[in-house]
Amino acid sequence: MTFGERLKRTRLALNLSQTELAARSGISERSLYTYEQNGVIPRTGNIVRLAQALNVSTNYLLGDDQATAGEMNEELFLANVRNRFGLKGAKEASDVLNRAAALFAGGELDEEAKEIFFQSLMEAYWESKEAARAKFSPKSRVARTKSPKGGRANSDN
Repeated sequence: MTFGERLKRTRLALNLSQTELAARSGISERSLYTYEQNGVIPRTGNIVRLAQALNVSTNYLLGDDQATAGEMNEELFLANVRNRFGLKGAKEASDVLNRAAALFAGGELDEEAKEIFFQSLMEAYWESKEAARAKFSPKSRVARTKSPKGGRANSDN
């Protein structure tokens, strides 16, 4: 996968438009388009800015062969959690993953089994956070998202 493909895949996984990523990173939409479509690799400073805006490592964006699929999935997962539930949610999710990783220290579980476990853990975490948000959201937030007759719905997103 090229840099541009990885950049676009990550941006779309976070449900960001090029305009939104440009605003987050301070990099022009035209440059983002060039990176994604024409395979141009940006200067180091722009790679760092993009990684920070997307909440992933520069190694991930550059397709470092030493970054495992699990690390990439974890980075995308944590970026999605941060985007949806904020810094507190991302820290909580990271703590959960780190505690679970400690369970395997010195064990004899193969990498594929570990990957399946962590995928399941990330899915369960996401689903529980979404369920809690739906159940415990303030009624005022729910009321703002409902559309009045003939009107448009307000949204906090």
